[in-house]
Amino acid sequence: MSVSDQMMKGLLDGAILGLIAQGETYGYEILEKLKGKDFPEISDGSIYPVLLRLSKKGYVSTQTRKSDTGGPKRKYYSVTERGLEELEVFRHKWTYLNRGMNNLMGSVENAE
Repeated sequence: MSVSDQMMKGLLDGAILGLIAQGETYGYEILEKLKGKDFPEISDGSIYPVLLRLSKKGYVSTQTRKSDTGGPKRKYYSVTERGLEELEVFRHKWTYLNRGMNNLMGSVENAE
């Protein structure tokens, strides 16, 4: 099932910020964690614009280091205090929206 681009943009911002809040991580690892949680429609190139946007807003900080495997350098992301505040706002909005949608969808299912 396809999810609209606008819906995915907002959800990806919150999901990625939430993952980074769990501990320092890098782009490919974020992608793998999202896929492991069955997050829909994630392509390799879709998370990097989100990471750049989160960084520009001051929600995450970055540090470039050598790879543990000897490959190219990796950019590691950590959540900032401002990012934690934004994540809390996202969680409240998500809870509110999710409750409303579940109530609505429950009403629709009961009507059928």
